[in-house]
Amino acid sequence: MSEQPAPGAGQTPGPEHEVEVEQTVEQVIRQRVSDVLGGWYGSLETALPTVAFVIMWLVRDEVRPALLAAGGVAIILLGIRLRIGGSVRFVVTSMFATAIAAFFALRTGDAEDAFLPGILTSMAYGVGTLISIIAKWPAVGFIVAAGDPQFAERPSAWRQDSAMVRVCSRLTWVMVALFAVRVAIMLPLYLAEQVAWLGVAKIALGWPAYLAAIVIMGLMLATGSTPVTEDAHAGRDAPPQ
Repeated sequence: MSEQPAPGAGQTPGPEHEVEVEQTVEQVIRQRVSDVLGGWYGSLETALPTVAFVIMWLVRDEVRPALLAAGGVAIILLGIRLRIGGSVRFVVTSMFATAIAAFFALRTGDAEDAFLPGILTSMAYGVGTLISIIAKWPAVGFIVAAGDPQFAERPSAWRQDSAMVRVCSRLTWVMVALFAVRVAIMLPLYLAEQVAWLGVAKIALGWPAYLAAIVIMGLMLATGSTPVTEDAHAGRDAPPQ
């Protein structure tokens, strides 16, 4: 009596098995974005110089002391970061933004001009993110790519997955809306020379607004179940460009 092979012996898993173990696009994005975004402390480093600027301006009603206060806080935060360790990206960004704000405000002598670079930046980011969607290079895709362990070898591999591009495009619309809200609120305040309210708006539309955008993206990712396409599998097996 011949011995019968065990069920499944010598057989390769069928396509249905691959679907069971394959991640969805939303799962991949959640994992990669969580590795790229900074925490609450980095956001605090970004916001505190603005807080110092507004408080000093309300107390002194002068541009130069307000800018010195913002710069001093930024330098202190840099010292703390160097002491405790970790990335200096957020505090350096804050110092750079403070320097640009100082250039604009000191040049005109108007405190509200310290907020003009941020408004112009939001305009540029809004237009840029919108163009990225139209060009099918959605901005969120670059954040996802940065979380890829093989990013250095294949920086554009994420675009080989058409499903990834579609999901990243939907997420990028959230960023477009965020920048549009910033400009819609802060530009009228700037034109009305409302320095105190500009400070409040900049803080509220900074980390809290980003958090709201991340929550919205998280809900979109939590409810989505887009399968990874065959284009993505081909991209993984392709040699580095």
